[in-house]
Amino acid sequence: MKKVLFATTALIATAGMAAAEVKISGYGRFGLDYNDANETVVGRDEVNITSRLRIQFDMSAETDGGVTVGARIRAQAESRDGVPGTTFVTPTGTTGSGARFSGAQFHVAYGGLRVNVGNIWGAIDSIPGLYLETRAAGVGIDGAGFQSLVTQTGNNSFDWDTFTSANNGRNGIEALYSAGGFSGHLSYSQSNGGTVAGSANGTERTGVHVAYTFGDWTAALGYQDSNVVGEDKILVTVQGDLGQFGVRLAYANNQDSATVAGGALDDTDKLGLYGTVELGAASKLVAYVTNEDNPDLTTGANTVGSTDGTGYGIHYSYDLGGGVSFEAGAREASNDNTTVQAGLYFSF
Repeated sequence: MKKVLFATTALIATAGMAAAEVKISGYGRFGLDYNDANETVVGRDEVNITSRLRIQFDMSAETDGGVTVGARIRAQAESRDGVPGTTFVTPTGTTGSGARFSGAQFHVAYGGLRVNVGNIWGAIDSIPGLYLETRAAGVGIDGAGFQSLVTQTGNNSFDWDTFTSANNGRNGIEALYSAGGFSGHLSYSQSNGGTVAGSANGTERTGVHVAYTFGDWTAALGYQDSNVVGEDKILVTVQGDLGQFGVRLAYANNQDSATVAGGALDDTDKLGLYGTVELGAASKLVAYVTNEDNPDLTTGANTVGSTDGTGYGIHYSYDLGGGVSFEAGAREASNDNTTVQAGLYFSF
């Protein structure tokens, strides 16, 4: 992947001559998206253009002692479901749309330890074996709602911390450590929203994962604790690289996220099986199947008996060279929603 690198580093006139660096990278994607859920939406077509342009700025400086201090910020513009521009909410509560900068992430790193502050990645979102092995990390050109994720259930969508590219993001702190085949990640975030003076009392999340790589296999275990009902999770993944083929198994227990008879809450278990195959030097095929406890997005809850809870998808990628590829995919979510997408993806 080609990156624009401004290596005209500012050399500070002190002993050791510490250096600063700014890197600019990013990607663009554009294509067509068919979504049968738009059949019931007034004023919206079933087929729309989906697109995104993202530019990422990474800045860093290194002390005389070898400690790296840096920051990351993104600028992003996109179109989805026939609506140009990203919809966002400003810190004052005003809704806007259009191109948008992300909140900043700051970091300090030394050896195998890194600490991030601000717009954090999140321990659950960063666990190995969660996302699809595609350029969009999901099916098609824009991920198609990322229904392949075992943490994504009928009425819980991205209820964990993740770096937000077109909004302020979660304001938190996290520590990442790796040594040999072991890696670990601990994250914490808290938002405003309470009514007690001197206390934030908003959404509070603590996430952790540990992973170990042995040969061509990686196993990981993750957990999230939240003060919001339905956001607690336990997650297990195992993935193997078998040369031309790849295989992955993932399971999540999404606690208190299902509504059962009488309105009581119950856990939603979701299991996923995933496979990849290299088709020659330039082509790749990714497929998956998932099953969860009877989700029903039309009612905003996981209702017993609403659907069979099975989801599946297939994705094809063809490398055109120079960082450009053709991406196409189709998926049916566990609530029977169907999408088909195709387009071009390029990175720089």
